[in-house]
Amino acid sequence: MSKQTVKVPDLGGASEVEVIEICVAVGDTISQDQSLIVVESDKASMDIPSPVAGVIVSIAVADGATISEGDVVLEVELAGSDSSAEAPAEVPAQEAAVEAAVESAVEPASESVTAPNPTGAPVTSVLSVYVPDLGGADKVELIEVVAGVGERISEGDGIVVMESDKASMELPSPVTGVITVLHVKEGDSLAEGDLVAEVEVIDSAPAPAAVAASRTPAPVHAQPEVKAAAPVVENIATPVASEKVTDTMSARDRRRKTDTHAGPAVRKLARELGVDLKRVKGTGPRDRVAKEDLHNFVKKIVTEPQSVGSGIPQVPAVDFAQFGEVEIKPMSKLHKLTAANMHRSWLNVPHVTQFDEADITELEIFRKGLKAEMDRRGIKITPLPFLIKAVAAALRANPAFNASLSADGESIVYKKYVNIGMAVDTPAGLMVPVIRDADQKGIWELSQEILELATKAKERKLKPAEMQGGCFTISSLGGIGGTGFTPIVNTPEVGILGVSKLAIKPGYVDGNLEPRKMLPVSLSYDHRAVNGGDAGRFLTFISAALSDVRRLVL
Repeated sequence: MSKQTVKVPDLGGASEVEVIEICVAVGDTISQDQSLIVVESDKASMDIPSPVAGVIVSIAVADGATISEGDVVLEVELAGSDSSAEAPAEVPAQEAAVEAAVESAVEPASESVTAPNPTGAPVTSVLSVYVPDLGGADKVELIEVVAGVGERISEGDGIVVMESDKASMELPSPVTGVITVLHVKEGDSLAEGDLVAEVEVIDSAPAPAAVAASRTPAPVHAQPEVKAAAPVVENIATPVASEKVTDTMSARDRRRKTDTHAGPAVRKLARELGVDLKRVKGTGPRDRVAKEDLHNFVKKIVTEPQSVGSGIPQVPAVDFAQFGEVEIKPMSKLHKLTAANMHRSWLNVPHVTQFDEADITELEIFRKGLKAEMDRRGIKITPLPFLIKAVAAALRANPAFNASLSADGESIVYKKYVNIGMAVDTPAGLMVPVIRDADQKGIWELSQEILELATKAKERKLKPAEMQGGCFTISSLGGIGGTGFTPIVNTPEVGILGVSKLAIKPGYVDGNLEPRKMLPVSLSYDHRAVNGGDAGRFLTFISAALSDVRRLVL
């Protein structure tokens, strides 16, 4: 088997480049045009492909090393050949392709001869800059316009940055001058010979003497002078007086000082993810950004606590053990989920809470009068089914509460069904089972379903479907105590009713002072979807229905 040495090809004018990635290892079987290493200059990163197929015998460079044109990269044992047919190792195919770029002639726009400038006054000329030889690529994408119209640039400064499948490259200006016209924009697909920009050149030296009005083309068989790929320029000479260019740092120069080092694949991925590479800290040589750095950056944003980005500072960590004995217990999954949901709702919903008292004296008389039938049916009726029935009727009467905001905040979804959630306090945490079609069920049926769902919740046997699809939530603390509270809206619902402990208070009935059983209720709502007038009418409807349960059958 024969061996071939692969060397660094023509670097397009760069004297030295840095090896930023080695794509193969000793013993790897490679195909022709497979990437061997990735190198980076001050202006571009590029792959060096293999000119042959075979097996890697040795690698002569290391990651981070600085190499020049002609340096040995590695040695390949050729596949399908013997020692008698050893392939030449001096000129790899990639080097030949790159060196095929012939320095383009600078042609005058007309056949007139430019007269000498005996005064030595500054002369301006406009040069058209074209896309050079692309080293085999048919088209490249323009990913960045570095210099804008009216901006002064120096010779060698980048005008645009182009990207192919294997490399990104900066198109440098061949002269010092001012950008007068840009014929391209970001996202354009460019091919060799496309017009990129026009540069007004200001030269203090005398204009060249006479240029031949016509040129005799070189014979086809003549050997052209081979140089690195360079911008093709057309010189349109127009001698005029002008001020000398001041060599100052332009805005483009300052941008170059803060350029981020990243390969074409990483830049493409960053554009797809919408990530500004300047925010990503690279871990490679010269702080080069790798795909792993980009992935870690996005992962950090996704997994950051919700307060990050909301403008709310984190609560500082405190070592409570320094003040006394402590016990640390991990939060249950349900507790964490509830905390996250409440936090999200509190941050996103502008809460308003209104308070009222419902006179449920007659309701309690009616409920206690059903004791015999409760014993016979084996079902206990609490004030909760009456509350659910009153809320269901209120949702039908006031559709503003039986709604949800769309995710984009541009519309409101009005629901034609009435599903009511009830908050249940369990040893594992707060759970909210949902009673479906509550407006179509009677007090006995609601009582039975409340008992079944509450039992399932406490035994942690609720199915996910039994906790979804709620339109409105009731949170009752009547059995625990309290005179009132402000419940947090259970988004994407727009309202929640808080019920506190029943209290006996004096009240006037037909002009007589009597003890009345008053139930404190508090209505919290999303002020984006519900206004105060709707909320007042909604709460008044509920209080009236609870005061006289006969209204629920109307």
